Amino acid sequence: MPLLRDADLAAAFDHAAGSYDLLVAANPGYHAQLRRSARRLGLGGGGAGLRVLDLGCGTGASTAALAAVLPGADITAVDASAGMLRRAARRSWPRPVHFVQAPVERLAEAGVGGPFDAVFAAYLLRNTADPDAVLARTYQLLAPHGRLAVHEYALSGRAAHRAVWDAVCGGLVLPVATLLGDGPLYRHLWRSVVTFDTAGQLARRVGRAGFERVRVLPLPGWHTGIAHTVVARRPSSGAGEAGR
Repeated sequence: MPLLRDADLAAAFDHAAGSYDLLVAANPGYHAQLRRSARRLGLGGGGAGLRVLDLGCGTGASTAALAAVLPGADITAVDASAGMLRRAARRSWPRPVHFVQAPVERLAEAGVGGPFDAVFAAYLLRNTADPDAVLARTYQLLAPHGRLAVHEYALSGRAAHRAVWDAVCGGLVLPVATLLGDGPLYRHLWRSVVTFDTAGQLARRVGRAGFERVRVLPLPGWHTGIAHTVVARRPSSGAGEAGR
C-alpha cells in the first residue's frame, strides 16, 4: 500500500477526526511529550509578545502544549484537514488562537506570513510529499535566530526500537483504528515512520536546510528510541544560506 499524500491524506484525517483524540488518549505520555518538546524551544517569559507557528496542528494537541508552555504567545495553528481543525477550534483556549486551513506548502496563499519567533512541527514532516521544501519554507518564515522544534516519530535505527513500534501499531493501534473505520490512515501512519528518516537523518536534513545548532533530544518512556525532538535555530540574517 503506497503512503497517502496531499488531498488523500487530508481526507483520511477528516474522516478520522472524530475518533482521533480517543486513540491519542491511549498513548501514555502523548500530551506530556508535546509539552516537553514545546519547552525545548527555549523561549523565556512565557512567550509574551512572541509569534509562534504550529504547523500540522491536527485536533489541537500540539497547540495546547504550546499554549501551556507559552501562555503569552500569539499562536497561529495550521493544518490541511478541515475536520481536524474543526475539532481544534472547539477546544477551550485561554487566549485566542488563529486557526488556518492550508497545506504547509501553500501558507502564503492562506495569508500566513512571518516573521515568527518559533515554529513547532509535530508529526508533520514524514507526512509531507517534500519535507525539504517544508523546511525551506519554515526557514523563510522564521525571524533571524528564530527557533524550530520538530517533534516526530523518528526511529533511532536500532532493531529493538523498530520492533516496539511495530508491536504497538500491529497489536493495538491498527486493530482499534480498523474497527473505527480508519485502518487506511493508521496503516499509513505506521508505514510513514518506518520509511522516513531515522532521528540522525532527520537532524542532518534540518541542518541541510540552513539551520544551525541542530540537536536531537530523546523523549522518555515507551517513546525512547522511537520519538525525538529535533531543535534548531535560524542563523542571523545572511548566515547559513550556503547550506540551503
